Amino acid sequence: MNNESPPPQPAAGDPVANFREAVRLHGLGQLDEAEGFYRAVLARSPVHPESLLNLGLILKGRGQYDTALSLWRTSVLNNPGQASAHVATGKVLAMLGRVAEAVRAFEAALAIDPRDVDALNCRGNALSRLGRQAEALASYEQALAIHPNYGLAVVNRANVLGARGQAEAAVAGYQRALALGERQPEILGAKLFQQLQICDWSDYELATWEIAHRIGGGEPADLPFSVLSHSDDPAVQLACAQIHAKARFARPPPPLWTGETYAHDRIRVAYVSSDFRNHAVAHLIAGLFDRHDKTRFEITGYALGPRSDDAKRQRIRAAFPVFHDVAQVSDLEVARMIRAAETDIVVDLNGYTTHCRPGIFACRPAPIQINYLGHPGTMGADFIDYIVADRHVIPAGAEQFYSEQVIRLPHSYQVNDHDRVVPPQTPTRREAGLPDAAFVFACFNANYKLSPAVFSVWMRLLNQVPGSVLWLLESNPAVVRNLRAQAQARGVDPGRLVFAPKVTPEAHLARHRLADLFLDTLPYNAHTTASDALWVGLPLVTCAGQGFAARVAVSLLEAVGLPELITESLEAYEAQALELATQPARLADLKARLAASVQTAPLFDTDLTRRHIEAAYTIAWARHQRGEPPKAFDVEP
Repeated sequence: MNNESPPPQPAAGDPVANFREAVRLHGLGQLDEAEGFYRAVLARSPVHPESLLNLGLILKGRGQYDTALSLWRTSVLNNPGQASAHVATGKVLAMLGRVAEAVRAFEAALAIDPRDVDALNCRGNALSRLGRQAEALASYEQALAIHPNYGLAVVNRANVLGARGQAEAAVAGYQRALALGERQPEILGAKLFQQLQICDWSDYELATWEIAHRIGGGEPADLPFSVLSHSDDPAVQLACAQIHAKARFARPPPPLWTGETYAHDRIRVAYVSSDFRNHAVAHLIAGLFDRHDKTRFEITGYALGPRSDDAKRQRIRAAFPVFHDVAQVSDLEVARMIRAAETDIVVDLNGYTTHCRPGIFACRPAPIQINYLGHPGTMGADFIDYIVADRHVIPAGAEQFYSEQVIRLPHSYQVNDHDRVVPPQTPTRREAGLPDAAFVFACFNANYKLSPAVFSVWMRLLNQVPGSVLWLLESNPAVVRNLRAQAQARGVDPGRLVFAPKVTPEAHLARHRLADLFLDTLPYNAHTTASDALWVGLPLVTCAGQGFAARVAVSLLEAVGLPELITESLEAYEAQALELATQPARLADLKARLAASVQTAPLFDTDLTRRHIEAAYTIAWARHQRGEPPKAFDVEP
């Protein structure tokens, strides 16, 4: 005997009762049953606003976005005084990457109800994605003027402040959000990352422990890129990326490439990046695009935002036979462009770095999708097939910490541009604010890469090398203030920290000649910055960590023929740096060896790395054509 009650059925001809029951079922999560009651209401009242809105929300949750948008379009056309359908429309459009349209939807809602804080917050998010950050801030501040304790707007305002380089204000915003009890995903990591931008280490140990602990428990406590700046545990890095990818792509779109077989005369490779401009990635990879074998590879560039027309963009654009500026094109439409071109291999040069758009790759526009160069770690996503590495950055046995299959190039994974010009003129030390006769330790890494443990090593070195100075980048006044305070707390005269102002990339390369020794950071090494130093002839001492980001300088030093500058502990790192600073003959010998090898070393042989990358593409494509799934492989020298 079955004692289960039959499911409730709509009451014929009673839209009020049906709507009431629909809302009750909807609140209980019984969405299929709720849908029937909403449809019963609409059968009698086809433009009933709440039923159109709520039924659309159910369909949105199932990924039926076009149908949901159609319902809300019906609602706004027939219920002009209702703002909620405009807000719902804007949220879906933003999720689909149709951000400019989303802004218009939120503004339509605000024209009806200017005090709708949800619409104000969402408009701010969309404006921020379009790079209109000042307008985004104004939108959040309007929301907060209406609802001062609206935690979402507090967090999003802090996000934009951080993106604008206002790290201190961003930190204050995150602290306020936490005090309000806001539990936004990744807020702890966002706060710590902005603290690292100004070298505020006041709660470094506790914050890094708590973030790792929460990630270990499956919580989204940090972003996959920022976690690299403070965690050297590749298991934590993988978990962080997987948590983020799962949340971001909880309902992955249907794949655009569904197994079709392509037969082209040349392998079609698409490069997708926001950094085809004056950016570290472009400085490394521009020579590859110039030298690609276009008799065997048909290459296309897809430039994400922000838009640029600087000299680097012009050079890169000229290297591509086909180049698309897709800054204002939705993720889905970019993916459709890649699919329509029958692209064989698509290379994501962003990963999870600033301005990334992994939603393009989640649409699976190509048979083979590769993570390369921009993000020194795993994507944690099943839609990326390979990661390009080498035996140093991902040593044997570490493959388990990468969701991708590992392609190992024979020397260094990092391509470099052999055509980068270093101006012949070098400023004097006095012009650079350096003492004439001092030993100059230098580190030009971004501030977020500096850590308390490594800084303590640097201060001990200054204490052990009389008169020496430490030369760092001057990115903002808070960094200068905080690092000088940290130096004084470690018994070092704050005046022995010298800060280099921002100059052109060429002038920055030239001033490297004024330094004696580059000191690397951990757990996030110098990457492009290390190549800059070595290219100019400045030796670098590194300490190898466990993760990809913590082993890049190992790869570079091996590929330039200076493996003795690689250490395995901070104690050995300190001893090596001290020895070089106090033994001028040994340091001079290293500089001479570097100067002699830099023009011929594999690290700076762009054409050699180009051939290895093309070999990797060829092997991956041949395996695909044989019907084999992606599988790790090494490229032979």
